[in-house]
Amino acid sequence: MQLTLYTDYSLRVLLYLSLNPRRMATITEISESYQISRNHLVKVVHNLATQGFLQTTRGRGGGLTLARAPAEINIGDVVRHTEVNFHLVECFDREHNTCPISAACFLKGGLYEAQRAFLAVLDRYTLAEVLENQEWLRSVLRVPEPDVS
Repeated sequence: MQLTLYTDYSLRVLLYLSLNPRRMATITEISESYQISRNHLVKVVHNLATQGFLQTTRGRGGGLTLARAPAEINIGDVVRHTEVNFHLVECFDREHNTCPISAACFLKGGLYEAQRAFLAVLDRYTLAEVLENQEWLRSVLRVPEPDVS
């Protein structure tokens, strides 16, 4: 299964913000760190805020932060809220399915099972659990060290 760039960027935003969760970051800062389109990130950030993963503050001194602690953000949940659909094959889309063997095909049962297993694995991880190398990530992305005071 391949995730969309939209989901990839969503996960990247959350990882970035997790590296210094008390600090406000900007969309421009994140897009420059990852060298990806700011326009794409605007849509991603809006969705993440709507879904309750981010808090955004407008205006001067504004930016975005995580709405919850990294340990409370489940990767499987993020993927479910950012993927448009999970149509691994045409027959998964009942509305647009034109496959002539769909009614007689047992392959889709195995594919459904694989899809459920994929999401079940992601459900076992939180954002905090995928940050074991945060010093390295912080360095690569040029995220300031958290203020410990």
